[in-house]
Amino acid sequence: MSKLLYRIGKSAYDKPWVFILSWILIIGIVAAMLGVNGMSVSSEMKIEGTESQKVLDKLEQELPEASGGQASVLFTAPEGERLDTPERITAITEAVGKVYELEYVINPAELAAAAGADGAAQAGQASQGAQSGAQGTVDSSAAGAGSAPAELPPYMPLMVNGMPVPGVLIATDGSIALFQFQFTVQQNSLPAGVTASVVEAVTESVEGSGVTPLPSDSLKAVEVPIGVNEVFGLILAAIVLVMTLGSLVAAGLPIVTALFGVGIGVGGAFAFSSFVTMTSFTPVLALMIGLAVGIDYALFIVNRQRRLIFDQGLTAREAAARAVGTAGSAVFFAGLTVIIALCGLLVIGISFLSMMAIVASVTVFLSVLIALTLLPALLGLVGERICSEKSREKNRSKEGGNAHGFANKWVSGIVKFRWLVIVAVIVMLGAAAIPSAKMELGIPSGATANLDTSARQSYDAISEGFGEGFNGPLLLVAEPQDPSGTLAPEALGGIVQDIQKLDHVSVVSLAGMNPDGNIAILSLIPKTGPTDSETKDLVQELRAEDSAIARNYNVTLGVTGFTAINIDMSSRLAEVFPTYIGVIVILSLIILLLVFRSILVPIKATVGFLLSVLATFGITTAIFQWGYASGLFGVDTGGPLMSFIPILVTGILYGLAMDYQVFLVSSMRESYVHGHRGRASVIHGYNQASRVVVAAAVIMVAVFAGFVLTHDIMIKQIGFALALGILIDAFFVRMALVPAVMALFGDKAWWLPKWLDRLLPNLDVEGDKLIAELSAKDGAKREEKIVKIASKSN
Repeated sequence: MSKLLYRIGKSAYDKPWVFILSWILIIGIVAAMLGVNGMSVSSEMKIEGTESQKVLDKLEQELPEASGGQASVLFTAPEGERLDTPERITAITEAVGKVYELEYVINPAELAAAAGADGAAQAGQASQGAQSGAQGTVDSSAAGAGSAPAELPPYMPLMVNGMPVPGVLIATDGSIALFQFQFTVQQNSLPAGVTASVVEAVTESVEGSGVTPLPSDSLKAVEVPIGVNEVFGLILAAIVLVMTLGSLVAAGLPIVTALFGVGIGVGGAFAFSSFVTMTSFTPVLALMIGLAVGIDYALFIVNRQRRLIFDQGLTAREAAARAVGTAGSAVFFAGLTVIIALCGLLVIGISFLSMMAIVASVTVFLSVLIALTLLPALLGLVGERICSEKSREKNRSKEGGNAHGFANKWVSGIVKFRWLVIVAVIVMLGAAAIPSAKMELGIPSGATANLDTSARQSYDAISEGFGEGFNGPLLLVAEPQDPSGTLAPEALGGIVQDIQKLDHVSVVSLAGMNPDGNIAILSLIPKTGPTDSETKDLVQELRAEDSAIARNYNVTLGVTGFTAINIDMSSRLAEVFPTYIGVIVILSLIILLLVFRSILVPIKATVGFLLSVLATFGITTAIFQWGYASGLFGVDTGGPLMSFIPILVTGILYGLAMDYQVFLVSSMRESYVHGHRGRASVIHGYNQASRVVVAAAVIMVAVFAGFVLTHDIMIKQIGFALALGILIDAFFVRMALVPAVMALFGDKAWWLPKWLDRLLPNLDVEGDKLIAELSAKDGAKREEKIVKIASKSN
């Protein structure tokens, strides 16, 4: 491997424009494809095979008009005023009428018509039966001695000329009105501009009336949550590069190559986004990882080149080729580990996670290729200017005194007090991990949005005026257990009555039926919010095959909607999490075994990672769920963590943590191979690699931390967890725990059974074979030169 990379590095250095123009051509092709195909992102996070998705698929087949996405608009009056004035009622009615006239928006009459005459008649009869039955129940309870009258809801239909306005409820105090409606398809399938037309129609209709419309999140255009905040991470990364490499020219190269990688990777993803479903988080994840690893991989190679120039007096050309051959091998296997960790997401079988994994993996792969080809080409253009004579002299003296520097003192102290360090790190990270036992997963909603956002203001207003359940209505589908049976109107009336009697049910009503009369659609408003445990229990109760309703009426009830999808997503991800962890750990252990030719090192690396990730989840839970110090990160309301954060963050952190494991421990391995023994190899290897590993970790933390500044709570959580995870893993595990454990085992850390040693291929990650071959050539050249000089003297 090292010999091949050495030749590639030398070729790229000698013919820089061939490689540079090739990568520029690739960027041009990506840009052209992007211009032709356009860009499309979706908010859909669909998980095939879940109960809620099965219900949606069933509706799409049998009654597609009822399977569309739901949306709402909240109308508010100025403080102390009412909406039910003639002028404002007229404005709201006009807005509702315009929305119902738009294409892809269902008029309530259309849904009834779609069911056909027989289905509509049965729905009408069932609805009457349910109403009369419910009325009888209320009368009966009221007739009892001492019974309290039925509690009236704090809202009512908005009436115009004695007729209700379809889909509109108004609070009894007249302060707010809620308009709920449905599209013919899910929002991610709507043509561009449809949701904007809804918002425009509503806004124009109420303009000048004093009514303020607050559209739901589902009506907002899906945007890629990338902005200028990420630039702050790049600026900090540039500062760290200058401090580490001591040169503006050298510091600029890693940033240039990283931008090439994310430009092609993220741009290519957008170019294909019109043909595949891609969530708005997909390019963000690729950008996060691509910038981080792109800068780090280039940094390792440039730093190795400079070390070879300073330590061995090599020319920039030879140093660049050797740096690609040695550090480039570590880059290759580090990148491979990250790719394996990401591709492990494919085994889960969740489409949106698979797409995120593919795009991020391709971006990492591009970052590796660019570091091994474009970077040496750029170094060829820079030539000997990569470090001036002044910096060479300065760094020679600095390197000569390195044994007395901070890194040497630090690692010597860790080696001396290794048991204390091991215990201290385990205790600290174990304590930090405690909150992870109480971690709650879900999909952030308006309830967890910041107080100054329209989403939170709309959520709070709806909760106050109508009840929290109106923020997350459920859609129920009733079917007879006998496939050939139908649903009698009397039975449907009884089902509605019995559901209404369940705990935590606010309102349930029959919304429609299919023409065959064997599928009924019910709308249910819970009393509790979308993320409340009571709502989750209600969903489970409704779905139970042995429930009293299912037995009494011989029906099955399917449940979908925001809350149901949330529950199913969290359950499915929790179910596949152990499988995912098993896959990436086994594959990565194999790679680390090949790279380090050791049994202990891969096991130690994995155990250290587990400590890191558990501590990361614990602190993330304390901040984003419990609210501890959340104001420092722009969060004023606690809430559940994103459902897919455990899997996503675990995979990414595992791959990136193994990067530092490879770079740090391969340096210790190199010291061991080249003659240092026991604790001396740990100290020498640490001194050689610690500075650049620390710089790389700081850069990666800075890049991820830049995403914490975004307004999107999901991206904020992911960016924080990744930044924190790298911080913990690099500085507590790799910089402290790893050298302590390596010093504890000494040379035994490199033990490998002889039979396994014979089976494993020698990848020569340290470049030992390459160095031996080059040394032999250098010796032959020196002998030849001596012979020539001797022959001339004779």
